Amino acid sequence: MGLPGKRILIIVENLPVPFDRRVWQEACSLKKAGYEVSIICPSGKDYEKRYEVIDGIYIYRHPIPFDARSALGYLCEYGCALFWEFVLSLYLFYKRGFDVIQACNPPDLIFIVGGFYKLFFGKKFVFDHHDINPELWLAKGGRKKLFYKLLLLCERLTFMTSDVSIATNMSYKDIAVKRGKMKDDEVFVVRSSPIVENIEKFIPKIVDESLKKGKKYMVGYVGVMAKQDGIDYLLNAIDYIINNKGRKDIFFVLIGKGPEWQYLINRAKELNLDNFVCFTGRISDKEMVTLLSSCDVCVNPDIVNEFNDKSTMNKIIEYMILAKPIVQFDMKEGRFSAQEASLYARPNDPIDFGDKILELLDDPQRCKTMSAFGKRRVKEDLSWTNSEKELLMAYNYLFSKVKEK
Repeated sequence: MGLPGKRILIIVENLPVPFDRRVWQEACSLKKAGYEVSIICPSGKDYEKRYEVIDGIYIYRHPIPFDARSALGYLCEYGCALFWEFVLSLYLFYKRGFDVIQACNPPDLIFIVGGFYKLFFGKKFVFDHHDINPELWLAKGGRKKLFYKLLLLCERLTFMTSDVSIATNMSYKDIAVKRGKMKDDEVFVVRSSPIVENIEKFIPKIVDESLKKGKKYMVGYVGVMAKQDGIDYLLNAIDYIINNKGRKDIFFVLIGKGPEWQYLINRAKELNLDNFVCFTGRISDKEMVTLLSSCDVCVNPDIVNEFNDKSTMNKIIEYMILAKPIVQFDMKEGRFSAQEASLYARPNDPIDFGDKILELLDDPQRCKTMSAFGKRRVKEDLSWTNSEKELLMAYNYLFSKVKEK
């Protein structure tokens, strides 16, 4: 059992750990800094064990009955998760003890667990702000009605409960201060970024031209395939490139899966793109890096909306580590991350998106310059090493407040 004051319980509901890379990196960094770390999270594919210890970090997993698709479904899913989070936290409270609960959203309901321990046992509460849920609800087709207002209320109550908030970028920090009414010095920006060395060890020294299926060029995408991810726009851009511009020398590989996956496969067939587009589904990190390493250009077709404009997408950082020039729609946080490593298409314009892809493919020297800039920017400015410092500063600030009292 760890020393009092050095024990952290992390609760995450939407992904199992260590599959959730951000949470796992945070846990490992805190462990390395001398904290005892326990995690409560859901079980999932390849992560079915209810309890295990990995690298000295205690992981407790609970079942989730189904993956919700509606407002009622979300309430049932989150209710089940809250039940298990509370039960497992009680078990941990008496078995190992903890001094801080770090809640990772979505959803913004874990404040109920954190608030209980804060009110009755004086524990501290840290909000790790992964997603802006009100904007995410709108991006998924929701309206500014009752459920939207409930999301705003839960967000506000989460910030009210928090002693410290961890934001993934400056846009999220701005929300914490303005909408969440937190003090500026209580919010720390801990950007999500893969550990550069973990990706570089998989990068092949020689590009595998056979992956391009006989084409001269290959364009890659990696990520979730849901409504807000804009794969429809990407397919329309590919249709323009192949069928309107007559460019039969380009192969597109789309890595990942999601609720729109089968629809998108059918849509590609409707557009007669079968010979030019491959949907890989979910693949291993090593396979992903091998495929993207062989690409000439990588893309991010996220739809321009409030959620995507304010959110930092991990895929952008991954493309930059792999030294790939990028095409994306012009949005605030996407532009901040990539800067000169990307071209920026007009918002939600698949024709301009397609033209930007062709512009890069036809200018290899420009691609080389952009690629070098992107890789350098990640290593110097956006690496996990920098984020780790901010994370530890957040906890140092938290415990300095405890000592003052």
